[in-house]
Amino acid sequence: MSQKPSIPRGTRDFSPVEMLRRNYIFDTVRRTFSLYGYLPLETPAMENLTTLLGKYGEEGDRLLFRILNSGNFLAGIPPSVLSGTDTQAVSQLICEKGLRYDLTVPFARYVVQHRDEITFPFRRYQIQPVWRADKPQKGRYREFFQCDVDVIGSDSLLNEFELVRIIDRVFRELNIRVIIKVNNRKILAGIAEMAGAGDRITDITVTIDKLDKIGQEGVREELTQRGIAPEVIARLEPVIKLSGPALSKLEELKSVLSSSVTGLKGVSEMEELFGYLEALGKIKTDIELDLSLARGLNYYTGAIFEVKAKDIDFGSICGGGRYDDLTGVFGLKDMSGVGVSFGADRIYDVMFQLNLFPESLMASTKVMFTNFGRYEATYCLNAIRNLREKGISAELYPDAAKLKKQFDYANKRNIQFVVIAGESEMQNRQFAVKNMTSGEQETIPFANLTEYLLGKIDQK
Repeated sequence: MSQKPSIPRGTRDFSPVEMLRRNYIFDTVRRTFSLYGYLPLETPAMENLTTLLGKYGEEGDRLLFRILNSGNFLAGIPPSVLSGTDTQAVSQLICEKGLRYDLTVPFARYVVQHRDEITFPFRRYQIQPVWRADKPQKGRYREFFQCDVDVIGSDSLLNEFELVRIIDRVFRELNIRVIIKVNNRKILAGIAEMAGAGDRITDITVTIDKLDKIGQEGVREELTQRGIAPEVIARLEPVIKLSGPALSKLEELKSVLSSSVTGLKGVSEMEELFGYLEALGKIKTDIELDLSLARGLNYYTGAIFEVKAKDIDFGSICGGGRYDDLTGVFGLKDMSGVGVSFGADRIYDVMFQLNLFPESLMASTKVMFTNFGRYEATYCLNAIRNLREKGISAELYPDAAKLKKQFDYANKRNIQFVVIAGESEMQNRQFAVKNMTSGEQETIPFANLTEYLLGKIDQK
């Protein structure tokens, strides 16, 4: 017996049921993005490696999927290089392209490439797959979808405020209880300065970002391993552990960071953001100023966001922040932007485990017509057309079969109504309509069928 085909680890097939659920997430996200005035954009699955390399740090470069050059990709490469141990050097010669790692860097490339065609501030959303050569595990895939929303060409913190509102609306519509954690990279830089380690900001932020995963002792140990002096660690810890409401934390930080211009700028930005939230009335979603939040990507420079589900122990399901000069690496300086990315696959896993998908999603067809033969099927076709023109999804069972078999099919597909047209119904220009949920059956004149079903069917 031949072996069944398979797919690469870290990738997945999506069944029709799973696609209906995923589209429910995508539709909710897309509808919210559009409501806030963002425009759709798509970029290629592959980018030039010159676009991708150096934008995500050393780990990100390692996790890039590289694409072999077309044709004889080894032609012209010196044998000494091929026989050497420097695989990185070989890779640079045989791979010019790679699969995109995220949607933000391709977005920045697009902005620079098309800057003469764009009206700034430019508000865009993008819902596409990305790829990372990571080790597959629970909640972590090699191919996964991101739903990004960004505005570029504006320094205003009103953009951060609206992103918080977008996050709040999306997760309330999906019925996921979440907590939105926010911080500011300028505050983190100020804390590092205050602790006497301003030049070690990357080591410090990468480590304290793991506080939730490895705990305070683990953070202390890793900082030590990275060469951070004990007295620096001692000065960092009480600041990171500040508790209380956001505005009171910020008030304390003013004193702690009084000698850091950068740190105070970050405090001011957070005060403005929380001021907007207070002025409009607190959002229903919990929002916390978390001074341990750092976000790993190197390009963040201001406000940063991370969202976690409250009812399940799961990783981040949404995150992002402000980047002041991401386009600078492509030649367009001082173009500030801010955005967040919703992890569609993680959101799906959370909703599936918490049983949050509406049952109505499973019924893509609302009405099924039975089929007892050619003449009966022909009798049904006009009625099916009328229903479809009114926006009601309807289908005709394709083969003449016993009624039980057709009912079984309708039940498995969660079809709400079955319309029966046998010899008696045809003679009297009628249909028998069976509600598959209640079991009730009514006889409806042919001319009244569409109106009858319009009044019965939940079309949400």
